[in-house]
Amino acid sequence: MATSKPKLRYHAVEIIAGSPGCPAALALKGVRLLSADAPRLPLATCDRPQDCACRYLHHDDRRAGPRRSLEKGSLPRPWAMTNRRKVRGRRETDFE
Repeated sequence: MATSKPKLRYHAVEIIAGSPGCPAALALKGVRLLSADAPRLPLATCDRPQDCACRYLHHDDRRAGPRRSLEKGSLPRPWAMTNRRKVRGRRETDFE
């Protein structure tokens, strides 16, 4: 039985311009689009639709790099290091 890859929620594609690249494909260079939102090839504004050599480059995620400061290697924000739970509440029973 063949195992299939699980469907990824944010699967993305990038359009790679063929040789020679049309201005429509070159304008999308480096842009990741969700697969569901990606335009069909050849692009609607392609100069050479019969000779189009553009292709999709598949990515597991739309994001290109780490998003959180800890993943980037930088220090967390000062407010992220405070623990406000040590302060007692405002109820009368909190002061007994």
